[in-house]
Amino acid sequence: MSKTQRNSPRTLTELHAWAKLHQEEILEPELPIIDPHHHVWHDDRGRYLIEELSEDISSGHNILATVFVQTGVNMYRQNAPEALKPVGEVEFVNGIAAMAASGRYGPSKLCAGIVGFADLTLGDRVQPVLEALIDAARHRVCGIRHSMSWDIGHAQMAPHQVRHLALNTEFRKGLSHLDPMGLAFDAWLFHPQLPELYDLAHAFAQTRFVLNHVGGLLGIAPYEGQRDAVFKTWREHMARLAQLPNITVKVGGLGMVRCGWDYYLRDTPPGSEELAVAWGPYVETCIELFGADRCMMESNFPVDKNTCSYPVLWNALKRITKNYSASEKALLYRDVAADVYRLGRFD
Repeated sequence: MSKTQRNSPRTLTELHAWAKLHQEEILEPELPIIDPHHHVWHDDRGRYLIEELSEDISSGHNILATVFVQTGVNMYRQNAPEALKPVGEVEFVNGIAAMAASGRYGPSKLCAGIVGFADLTLGDRVQPVLEALIDAARHRVCGIRHSMSWDIGHAQMAPHQVRHLALNTEFRKGLSHLDPMGLAFDAWLFHPQLPELYDLAHAFAQTRFVLNHVGGLLGIAPYEGQRDAVFKTWREHMARLAQLPNITVKVGGLGMVRCGWDYYLRDTPPGSEELAVAWGPYVETCIELFGADRCMMESNFPVDKNTCSYPVLWNALKRITKNYSASEKALLYRDVAADVYRLGRFD
């Protein structure tokens, strides 16, 4: 695969076979894990539904439960008002959760939590949308993600993404409805935008913010070849965010193509030792700044399958945290996710 194809990685069918080319022993197989960030879809990227998810989940690590995070329009309602179309995705994922609850796909409680999408730029008009999302999966909907990601370079995800969305008045009105309904806000944006998140989270001090993917590190144009400078800027932004007690960080997402490590270009995927060296400074910085009680380890699958398999990803994170105490590991791998997303106890 040519490096010029950096925004066109392998299909999921190709990734499924490629990721299996590297096998290794599972580390700390008994460590209880709630995976707080994964997706399911079936579109032009390929198929990643309950069969594919459960195959990854059951590959050796002790995954107690998972949280689904919204991914796009492929399961939206077709014959519904525009604002209510995303309810279809929650209905679909709730069906997967019900299938998993039968036990036929293993012991893990797949999609025990659901982070859906609602257009927060509706302002106060978003209230009935939030109510419909909760009604579609009353005991599972635990948060909302409305992407704020915008960049001048190759990381820009879609032409309709709006710059400075966090500062939009109607967006903020919509956001104000989340906390009274017991919903967290999953913040997906890129590292140059982190000051905007600080302003937003500071203004909504009662709202639980969950920063996705260690703050959206970028390593592709125009940040290519600037890893040290990006790290310095990112760390400064993260240190300021850590001052706000209502922000929790999802520690992961480092296997995405836009992070710029280019592992996906290889004939065979890297092992967990190599990934632990590359990812270690970012994981350790998050835990240093926010503390284990405000960090949760995530897989971001199947997106991060562009770098490695599910077992290797968790092995890499476990290598980085091998010297942490048992209580810190319990927080990082299980308890923070269970608390923030109000999933109940998983002992």
